[in-house]
Amino acid sequence: MSDLHLPERIRRHAQDRPDRVAVIDGDAALTHAEFDALTSRIADALTRVARPGDRVGGVLRMGLPGAALFVAAAKAGMVFTPLNWRLPAAEAAVIAVDAGLAFALVDDSDAGAAAALSAALPDATVLRTDGEWDAFVASGAVRDPGFGAAASAPLLQLYTSGTTGRPKGVVITHRNLYNDAEALKVYAWQDDSVALGAMPLFHIAGAGWLSTCLSAAVPVVLLPTFDADAVPRLIEAHRITHAFLVPSTIRMLLDSPALDQHDVSSLQLVAYGSSPATAALLTEAIARLNCGFLQRYGMTETAGSVTALRTGDHDPSGPRSHLLRSAGTPMPGVELSIRDVVTGEPLGPGETGEIVCRSRNNTERYWNRPDETAALFTTDGFLRTGDAGHLDDDGYLFVTDRIKDMIISGGENVYPIEVESALAEHPAVADVAVVGVPHPVWGEAVTAAVRLVTDAPAPTEPELIAFAGARIASFKKPRRVVIVPDLPRGSTGKVLKRQLRQELSVHEETA
Repeated sequence: MSDLHLPERIRRHAQDRPDRVAVIDGDAALTHAEFDALTSRIADALTRVARPGDRVGGVLRMGLPGAALFVAAAKAGMVFTPLNWRLPAAEAAVIAVDAGLAFALVDDSDAGAAAALSAALPDATVLRTDGEWDAFVASGAVRDPGFGAAASAPLLQLYTSGTTGRPKGVVITHRNLYNDAEALKVYAWQDDSVALGAMPLFHIAGAGWLSTCLSAAVPVVLLPTFDADAVPRLIEAHRITHAFLVPSTIRMLLDSPALDQHDVSSLQLVAYGSSPATAALLTEAIARLNCGFLQRYGMTETAGSVTALRTGDHDPSGPRSHLLRSAGTPMPGVELSIRDVVTGEPLGPGETGEIVCRSRNNTERYWNRPDETAALFTTDGFLRTGDAGHLDDDGYLFVTDRIKDMIISGGENVYPIEVESALAEHPAVADVAVVGVPHPVWGEAVTAAVRLVTDAPAPTEPELIAFAGARIASFKKPRRVVIVPDLPRGSTGKVLKRQLRQELSVHEETA
């Protein structure tokens, strides 16, 4: 089955294992045969309102309607385009217009988005996930349009977060998202594996993980939004073995009282990615969840993972404990290189530059953005990640930070993750983010925002600065440490550093 793309695998699973569970959404559990029939019915209904190549999507939580529409669109030769449900309705409508959605489905809880999309897309079909959706599904016949075999055909269009400008649509083909045998092997799936799908559908962490689970014929429990108190209950109830989380949700799970109130011993593997995880967080998570961990490094433009830090490399107390700070080694078929940020020349082991990669997973283009597409690639066809990092002598990748987040203080380059990792080792620090704020002498001052552990003795600012200074070079230690109730985060859990930089700059001026 290794040569089949997502919709073809759904069809094959229905033949090979028709009575085994495919997806679980609340009280609803659909077998592979039922899920195949449902997605064929929706695909047939879509052909009445849209054409092959059209963008179809909407404002959808992770749930059965979104998962089924994803697969149905692929069967109909259309491109699934989920929108960020955390955006204001007007912003979601702007993205819908950019994509040219021909069909949009909106969760019942997002009435404002439904109205905004209807107004912005007068020629599109816009439905709500209530009786309208049920009637639409019923209008289709269980007749599979038969698309999904062409590797170069677009399958998915995901929009970047837009934290540095207007969001860009990343066009992802069947070839880009294709899960081959080697890619699936890294998860060590077993016959009794059950997965948790709790990441947003509009993000590669959610859509990519869903595609992986469906491709592997692993039952996937869908959670509309991440809920740290609900996750332990679901793990216990469904004997979940595999989950994909991001570092911020791992932190929330560890902080939830529910974790100690439910049996989570079935958990075998937590895959994680999307943003860096500190060694302190991983050490705690490994001890408390008592399962394997697998880091995946990648981005929307690479349709998911470029490298993997495998379970055996997560050994907090072993001789290779330093690998907890690594993103692992390249996945099969991925060429990885570190390039000088100014000259573009390849760099050697231990030298920090921009991470670039070349593989079949890389997108070929942004939607209707030729200039940005051209800027995305080097002259020899490597994709520019925008991340800074280095390779060690053994080929392990260490992601230093986003190039745009690098701090230049007194002429020295400081990468925030180094400072964040140092501060995260303090027992009173629950969460931390580091940015550079304008400074009249140094150009930028290394400044940390710290959320403290609840009820822990509060360290002073000088104590935290000294704690970091004992672990990293003196010029890297923070000049200021600001205690905050929480860190500003985007829809995928990443810290909004531009917003934090603005907030801390104001704090610096008034201090």
